Amino acid sequence: MNKKLLHILVCPLCKGKLQYNKKNAELECRHDNLAFPLRNGVPILLEMDARQLTPENK
Repeated sequence: MNKKLLHILVCPLCKGKLQYNKKNAELECRHDNLAFPLRNGVPILLEMDARQLTPENK
């Protein structure tokens, strides 16, 4: 994940900072407990494509 791009991207719901999870290839919003997938290196920042983070994933 490009670090410059990561600084620009925000959560589409709360506009908060996203954290990159390299292991799962996801961008995580800890405030909303959502993980947005990366497909072919492109972040998919749609709520309907996000998965709910569980306590084990945090």
